[in-house]
Amino acid sequence: MQRIRLRYTKRGRLRFTSHRDFQRAFERALRRAEVPMAYSAGFTPHPKVSYANAAPTGTGSEAEYLEIALTEPRDPERLRALLDTSLPAGLDVIEAVEARTSGLADRLTASVWELRLDGVAPEDARRAVDAFNAAEVVEVQRRTKNGVRTFDARSAVAGLDTVETHSSSTDRPSGRPCAILRLVVRHVTPAVRPDDVLSGLTAVADLAPPVPAAVTRLAQGLFDEETGTVTDPLAPDREAAATEPHPAAATAAAPAPV
Repeated sequence: MQRIRLRYTKRGRLRFTSHRDFQRAFERALRRAEVPMAYSAGFTPHPKVSYANAAPTGTGSEAEYLEIALTEPRDPERLRALLDTSLPAGLDVIEAVEARTSGLADRLTASVWELRLDGVAPEDARRAVDAFNAAEVVEVQRRTKNGVRTFDARSAVAGLDTVETHSSSTDRPSGRPCAILRLVVRHVTPAVRPDDVLSGLTAVADLAPPVPAAVTRLAQGLFDEETGTVTDPLAPDREAAATEPHPAAATAAAPAPV
């Protein structure tokens, strides 16, 4: 069995795709691309696809990850291209590597988010960010199926700052003031989402964007405490591929038994 890890995006209007909708679209793409999927056992077999830490509905993402199990070996790059053409534009498969290490989900410990606040002046955003960073605790509320829950949104935030430029694409107007925030948040329990941080900015500085923020996940991976950066979770697999022979190649190179 071969395992392939994929990085895909949610762009433009497809950011409103729910995780369940994406699952259905991805399984259709697997069938269209004729991928030799491994299936689970039992009365209702389903393709072996492992999804890791999907972004909330309504947020864009440049760094979503999943892993699939195959019954026959395939070239990762060719497989990526086939799946990419089988998915709608906006759900783009942009990277594929053969899984040569364990624990992909364990390497997704933090995310980098970009928050576009249309209608908010950069100086107002800076004052709110300074107030948020200076606070030891920022309590926010979120409605759950068990009722309203109060929790601290500050402790999970490893970095929050304003940025001068906006490099990612967007379908929002730009003819009015606009502030861009860069957020680095650890994946903790309970999960702290970008909208929780926005609620925290409202709580500490009365910052209230006139329109909903456009939120995009730029990266997710291991959080480096020394540098404050989020590392690429597929790097260990690429490094292992560069130093280890492919299993098929190793089998072919093995001497025949005497």
